[in-house]
Amino acid sequence: MSDKSVISLTTGLEDAETVTVAFLVAVGAAESGRPPLMFLTKEAVRLAQEGVAVGVACDGCPPLPDLMKRYADAGGQYYVCPVCFNARQLDKGDLLPNAEIQGTVPLWEWIGDGATTFSY
Repeated sequence: MSDKSVISLTTGLEDAETVTVAFLVAVGAAESGRPPLMFLTKEAVRLAQEGVAVGVACDGCPPLPDLMKRYADAGGQYYVCPVCFNARQLDKGDLLPNAEIQGTVPLWEWIGDGATTFSY
């Protein structure tokens, strides 16, 4: 069985607590040696842009920039839905260094023989 993990996130900062939970799961995977991939769709595509994921979701929650840094430092990657990204007319030049515009076929290719999945 594969030790890969895929975290699918559809929510952006309109629900910062859900974003925080998804990042906690992703960071946990990355920091425990499970290669993670976050597949960002809908409003979550905005999170793959420099300077967007800011703030703290709740009292006691870790700051989103800290979670994103830990995720990147542990080798975490983002695949950003091209349909969602283009529908919002976002700038590819603003993507984080560990983010790529990739759709479902590359997602399935990355999964390969399997992955543990989470959806938020």
